[in-house]
Amino acid sequence: MTALLQLSRRIDSLTEWVGRSASWLVLIAVLISAGNAVVRKTLNTSSNAFLEIQWYLFAAIFLLAAGYTLLRQEHVKIDVVLGRFSRRTQIKVEIFGIVCFLLPLVAVVLDLSIPVVLRAYTSGEMSSNAGGLIRWPVYALLPLGFALLGIQGLSEAIKRIAFLQGLADDPAKKLATKSAEEELAEAILAQAEGAKK
Repeated sequence: MTALLQLSRRIDSLTEWVGRSASWLVLIAVLISAGNAVVRKTLNTSSNAFLEIQWYLFAAIFLLAAGYTLLRQEHVKIDVVLGRFSRRTQIKVEIFGIVCFLLPLVAVVLDLSIPVVLRAYTSGEMSSNAGGLIRWPVYALLPLGFALLGIQGLSEAIKRIAFLQGLADDPAKKLATKSAEEELAEAILAQAEGAKK
């Protein structure tokens, strides 16, 4: 189990890096969107490539951060019934969900999407819009994102099994980090305090 926990920590590190890197795509998407809007309003021109890259970036953010969201325990859970059971029972149900639903879904999506990506790559498929972009990079985000989600699901299953064996802390606890809103509120309060002095 020690080797599996080390593997889990490596997967968690990879997922953390991918998630933090993907967060920069939000800034890039906002800058492209703002730049496109300014050009469209001031110069009365636009490009389909700018519109499509925004869609590509949204897909990248959503798909690449899915594993990161799982790591951070931020996926929606409905605990109306499950919340009444003991923590060990909840963990067992989570393991069942990962093994019987998440990992098979990942396998099916990979099986169905990889041929589409390869076909688009070999054919050089382009957008049908004038000035549009090549399609295979955005298609490739689907199997890549699901692969990252799948390996993070494997890591979560390992951590939950270790918890049941008494070898690890509760993996379902949310990491003690502040939300962006909490950080902003603290910065505003600190600035207000500084202005009073």
